[in-house]
Amino acid sequence: MPEHVEAETDRKLCRILSLDGGGAKGFYSLGVLKEIEGLVGSPLSEKFDLVFGTSTGAIIAALISLGFKTDQIHTLYKEHVPRVMKASGRTEKSRVLAELAVKVFGETTFEGVKTGIGIVATRWTTERPMIFKGNIAQTHGRQGTFVPGFGVTIAEAVQASCSAYPFFHRKTVTTGDGDRVELIDGGYCANNPTLYAIADASAAMKIVHADMRVVSVGVGTYPEPKPSFWAGLIRKNLVSVQLLQKTLEINTQSMDQLRKLLFSDVPTVRISDTFERPEMATDLLEHNVEKLSILHQRGRDSFATHEAQLKAFLL
Repeated sequence: MPEHVEAETDRKLCRILSLDGGGAKGFYSLGVLKEIEGLVGSPLSEKFDLVFGTSTGAIIAALISLGFKTDQIHTLYKEHVPRVMKASGRTEKSRVLAELAVKVFGETTFEGVKTGIGIVATRWTTERPMIFKGNIAQTHGRQGTFVPGFGVTIAEAVQASCSAYPFFHRKTVTTGDGDRVELIDGGYCANNPTLYAIADASAAMKIVHADMRVVSVGVGTYPEPKPSFWAGLIRKNLVSVQLLQKTLEINTQSMDQLRKLLFSDVPTVRISDTFERPEMATDLLEHNVEKLSILHQRGRDSFATHEAQLKAFLL
């Protein structure tokens, strides 16, 4: 894009941050985001107009939208994520996730966000997305009955977005209208929510494509870990993890391919590197603290390869 065009549109740019799902691999995303925050010199809620997230990305997006800094989010992740992933069975995993959500978000509602937000979950019964938003400007119709976040708390929405069935129980929420909706992980419909974010900016908020700047952050791609002795014995559980992992990765790649085809004219930086060395093997249920620290470091390294383009987008 010519420099003079960028300067002319700088006052009305809509900056979008999109965060993939991927369980514990969200530590990689946080590494990228720490460096972006350092680049812009302020909390990310002050730089981005829309922040969309799925699953682990939903947790991070919600905290960013409330004004949290990346170091604060990283501290919460180090304290809580290994406990969630280490918990045995879907009932215990769901219980620990619920405790985390309530401890971190309390009764905070979508009326308290500082920037536009989209938390992606999937309706179990109708197999359709349910996206929790805080701003009426993001709606695609039915504005007369709009309620931020459908009237549920951020804690409930985040739990729903993270409920990776069958490893977690499905999450039922009650909307402000009294409807009970059963939800599962948003990754089943959009593990990479960038398309949904662009749709809100374009179709609902009427932002022209040339005036958008999209930063899409993934969780990285890694070799499959070798099964432990016990996982090898419990073959069914091992296959289920691999199937879920593959499902989410296929969804992520297909959504990004569609984004490139449908919105090739929307300036976008996609950050999600591939790591092939055997020692980088991991999956979404990783709970080894040392490995999670390495993922965070790799995210910071990935930022460096995109730094010049990010400066053009964000400064």
